[in-house]
Parts: sequence; structure tokens; C-alpha cells
Amino acid sequence: MSDFHGRVIEEFRANGGRVGGMSEGASLLLLTTTGARSGRPHTRPAVYVRDGARLLVFASNAGGPGHPAWFHNLRADARVTVELGTPEGTVERFAARAVVTEGEERDRLYAEQCDRDPAFAAHRAGTDRVIPVVALHRVDLTDPARHRAIAAHLVEVHDELRAELAALREGLGSPAPTLGGRLARHCLGFCGALGAHHRNEDSVFDLLERQFPELAGSLDRMRREHEAVARAIGELEALLTSGAAPATLRTEVERLATNLEEHFAYEEAQLLPALAPER
Repeated sequence: MSDFHGRVIEEFRANGGRVGGMSEGASLLLLTTTGARSGRPHTRPAVYVRDGARLLVFASNAGGPGHPAWFHNLRADARVTVELGTPEGTVERFAARAVVTEGEERDRLYAEQCDRDPAFAAHRAGTDRVIPVVALHRVDLTDPARHRAIAAHLVEVHDELRAELAALREGLGSPAPTLGGRLARHCLGFCGALGAHHRNEDSVFDLLERQFPELAGSLDRMRREHEAVARAIGELEALLTSGAAPATLRTEVERLATNLEEHFAYEEAQLLPALAPER
């Protein structure tokens, strides 16, 4: 199934949101959530319908006995990224907030989807669970209050990552460092959280660039730095799984830490004055 999803995702992105085969003609979007346990991004295609300004997706899991993983992820973190085909044949990528509908509203929305597509009636008949209906609300970056919220969240996440990085460096810098299971999990968890943070930022940067065109050059630099950090994360994860010596790991962590400290400082210096000038 992962291979199938991977092929659909690749075709979707290459063809402006259009896919063939079993999914030909379906209204699909790509939904990226953050793993509730791993902190890593997970992208899955999903059937959607428009409902006013929001998009609706259905956690039917083809009528399976359990909710799909993406639903568990967005329950833990409602910030998601949506990729949607456009009439011009491109793929639009934007940040959204996921809201799980409830009660009569959920029942009405799912019944309407069954009328539109009988497959969803079959999914409902195949499971005893109540299939969730999730509304995706595009994040509005034109609201100054939203700007301030983004700025506050940026600082909060950066501070959390700085604290995690400091703890990781301390663990590797002990007099007799050993990469036990707990430290390895900590390191991998940090890498996953950092990667997810940057991917969430990337989905917001396109909108920020339209709202603040004067930041275009700075945002381009931040995107390049995100790519460099992603490569460094991959190298560090490979070292962790290879059983590398603590001294080697320490060198790589220090290199990543130095780059991250510079990157965080640059992001804050460029973005905070625009998003929250009163800070």
C-alpha cells in the first residue's frame, strides 16, 4: 500500500494534481500530517470535496476496522499541509488547520458523500466504527493576529528545539559517552521533530512571500538552509544506525548544532520584525 500511495503522490505532483489508473477522475488532494509518535511528515492522497471555503476529507480507510494513520496524526497536531491541483495544471501547496466534525454535522456530511460516491456507502457498511469527516481550513496569513501567532509559535518551537539539542549534546559529551537505546531514540526523535518543523515552515513560506514580497530573498535563503539541514539530518541518522563511535557522532552533532543556531537566529531576525513588529 505504501508503494501504491508513493506512485499516486509522484504522479499527482508531476501532472498538476491529475492521476490515472484506479484513481482517474477522482477529486484528490495530498494531505501531509506530522507523525504523532515519530514527529516525521506523512503524506497520503485523499478524496476531497469542497464545502464553501473548506475542504472535506473522509477517514474511511476503505472500510477498514481502524482509522487511518493520518487521522490519528492530525488529532495530535491539527496543523497540516495540503497539495491541490489547479486549473492551470500546477499543484498549489498551502498550510491548513484540520477540524474533526461531530454530531449531526458529521452525519449529514458523510451521508452527502455517500450520495455523491457509492464507494463511501460501501465503506460505511464494511465497518462498525463511525467514519470521521475532517474539515480542512486554509490558514489565513493576511490577519495581523495570525502573523503574531506565527511569530510566537516560531519562537516557541525554536526554543524547544534548542533545549532538545542542548540535551542531546550533553548526552554525547559525558565523560564516557555511550549511545544507548535511550540516547539514540532521543537523537532520532530530535531529527524527526526538526525535519517536521522545517517542512511545516516551507508550506507557510509561499504564503509569506506573497504577503511580504520584500522577504523573498530571505525566504529563498531559508529554503536553501532547510535543504542543507535535511541533508545533515540524513547523514546523522545514517551514523546513528551504523553504530558509529561517540566521538564521530559528537563531531556531527556539533556541526549540526552550529548550523542550526545560525539558522534559527537568521529566521528570527528576518521574520519576527515583519510578523510581529511590536516584539
